[in-house]
Amino acid sequence: MKIKAKKESVITSIKNGDKEAFTFLIKEHEKTLYRVASRILSSKEDVEDAIQNTIIKAYENISSLKKEEYFKTWFIRILINESNSIIRKNRKLISIENIENEKTHLDSYENLDLSKAIDSLNEDLKMVTLLFYYEDIAQKDIANILKIPEGTVRSRLTRARKELYEIVKDR
Repeated sequence: MKIKAKKESVITSIKNGDKEAFTFLIKEHEKTLYRVASRILSSKEDVEDAIQNTIIKAYENISSLKKEEYFKTWFIRILINESNSIIRKNRKLISIENIENEKTHLDSYENLDLSKAIDSLNEDLKMVTLLFYYEDIAQKDIANILKIPEGTVRSRLTRARKELYEIVKDR
């Protein structure tokens, strides 16, 4: 409870114009931002752009955050939207072959079979798996982030586990 109260006071400070409090909150979530963006986007530059745009939009729109306890959910939703925007822009500029050639993960999970298996899942399954298992976000919060019913999150997690089992068991 103490952490939650502390986080709420940080967000209140940010809403009142405290830039240092915002910097503190960004640093607290930087690893999560990087992991989520790097799972969605292919190149390091795109990941950095998505994170930068997310931080700017979050700062500009922090006053629209209604419930302070949902900051992380709100923040990740902005990141996902920014990442998807970059993907749409890249489709217009770069061929799919170039995207596959540029694909790099600077993540420590790079050489793990499970990480490669997760990358092979379709986007819907990959996103819920990443948010649930890697970022430890509750199913109801994932539903809010992705704007889908909670039951859909549960069914996607179940399908993802089954597909991952099939992929990894043969290796």
